[in-house]
Amino acid sequence: MPLSVFAALYTDEDRSTLVATLLRSRGLDVTTVPEQSALGKTDSEQLEFAISMERCFLTHNRVDFERLHLQYVEESKQHFGIIIVPQKNAYEVAQRIGILVSTLTTDEIRNQLLYA
Repeated sequence: MPLSVFAALYTDEDRSTLVATLLRSRGLDVTTVPEQSALGKTDSEQLEFAISMERCFLTHNRVDFERLHLQYVEESKQHFGIIIVPQKNAYEVAQRIGILVSTLTTDEIRNQLLYA
């Protein structure tokens, strides 16, 4: 499957940099909050930034991003997906995300709130 069908990812600042490294080693397009010099932005600002880059947002902040997703649905706003992953070791997180992202196309992830 060509790389372009996989969702590009933007990882929250509380995600391990090792997760990004492991996902890149699987051939995924990943950038992080620190790499984008976006530390300290609100959750809403981070999601807007992910949207501006056409990236799926990866976080373990379930409560805030469930709320943001519902707000987007209510307002008929679009995003490129939100993946919520529990706080586990980086290898398990990367494996869960890798499976999810390789199973679903970018279009299938768009506007979805997913749990890995």
